[in-house]
Amino acid sequence: MIFKDRRDAGRMLAEHLVGYRHNSIILAIPRGGVPVGYEVSRRLGVPLDLIIPRKLPIPSDPEAGFGAVAPDGTVVLNERLVAYLGLSVKDIERIVAEVLKEVRRRIREYRGDRPLPDLKGKNVIIVDDGLASGYTMIAAVRAVRKERPRRVIVAVPCSPETSVERLEKEADEVICLRVQRYGPFAVASHYEKFPDLSDEEVKSLLAPAQG
Repeated sequence: MIFKDRRDAGRMLAEHLVGYRHNSIILAIPRGGVPVGYEVSRRLGVPLDLIIPRKLPIPSDPEAGFGAVAPDGTVVLNERLVAYLGLSVKDIERIVAEVLKEVRRRIREYRGDRPLPDLKGKNVIIVDDGLASGYTMIAAVRAVRKERPRRVIVAVPCSPETSVERLEKEADEVICLRVQRYGPFAVASHYEKFPDLSDEEVKSLLAPAQG
């Protein structure tokens, strides 16, 4: 299954979430998760908001990560990779602090002064355009759990099987339209069009959803 673009993936994902039309909220992970979440929100008629976890980049290979951190400081580590890389506690603390600066910048950019949504007792659907290792999504799920939601649902268009299995241990439900069982995985390979998104594009999609 190849998706035309992120919004096409969101429309298809929404068909599998029709049971969550009530007492629910969509939390999209920017940037790529926002067009997906926008379509899910629009089709289900439920609010759209954000959660902004970020991967913790490997110093020698910043495109790869050894874990992730959520806005509230929740940290998830790939312990085996941390040991292999020989990262010290001080190394990790320094990288977490740097990443949290970018998280806070994005929160200011996207949310402004708007208060965080109340998640207590709600079905919280966390959406992204795909999973890689899954650690960023795990950080999001664990942060949301602290807000005492009714259920936490992870919804993504595509993922490697190992990441789905990882998330099934964290979320109440994982919905993934295309699970890749073999071979190297890249989220972009599951889309015909997979452009980089700017902050302005993200905000333009959030504006109608947030009134």
